[in-house]
Amino acid sequence: METQSLKQKTLFITGAGRGIGKAISLRAAADGANIAVAAKTVEPHPKLPGTIYTAVDEIEAAGGRGLACPMDIRFEDQVRAAVEQAAEHFGGIDILVNNAGAIFLAGTADTPMKRFDLMHAVNVRGTFMTSQACLPHLVRAANSHILSIAPPLNMEAKWFAPYPAYAMSKYGMSMCVLGMAEELRPQGVAVNALWPKTFIATSAVRNMMGEDAFRRSRKPEIMAAAAHSILLRDSRKCTGQFFVDEEVLADDGVSDLTQYSVVPSAKLLPDVFL
Repeated sequence: METQSLKQKTLFITGAGRGIGKAISLRAAADGANIAVAAKTVEPHPKLPGTIYTAVDEIEAAGGRGLACPMDIRFEDQVRAAVEQAAEHFGGIDILVNNAGAIFLAGTADTPMKRFDLMHAVNVRGTFMTSQACLPHLVRAANSHILSIAPPLNMEAKWFAPYPAYAMSKYGMSMCVLGMAEELRPQGVAVNALWPKTFIATSAVRNMMGEDAFRRSRKPEIMAAAAHSILLRDSRKCTGQFFVDEEVLADDGVSDLTQYSVVPSAKLLPDVFL
């Protein structure tokens, strides 16, 4: 059941206060979708612009309906409360986007255990737990999807060596996709992954990697366009896939991607794991 629009679909998006999550929200909002903005930023952060409330304002300005669902993805009671708040407010949940992420790019000796714990709590455990909490609503929805911002599964050592703790946490999300896609196939719930071909220009990239990396990145809107395309597909036919943003757009006939570059003439930085 391919659909032409996400109009009146309800999306529960983790980490949707800014960056890729917010871009996916705004693209869905342009169709007239309902968006539950599930994130922990209720007060402005000194280095990271935007809160769940400003994101809701932008969603509604773009043509959607927004709901701020404050939650810290590390805590089960908060996740379950946010999911139920969204389902009750909008009458169900059609789509879950597991976008929330924690990143710390360092080797074994230089990764504090609190960073290891944070990445695994947010990336793997958060993805599993939010999927579990949304599942009762997704199985009742038509054309339901889980989309996780996670890399293609590749067990070559070279992808793990530079930052094993981060790699394990992101591949943990990818394994959730692999397992859940097959598990939920009979119920018609699609489970797919999406990953960027290049660095994406988010505040996290600017703060961690510097201004040069930010300028050599693509805008979050390329991920939003690719996610939108995936979420329109038939959930019973399109599942267990590991998509890359520019390949999704190429399949849709979009070959000129210069509009997505922060600096069109800059040499783009390939993302990690690709």
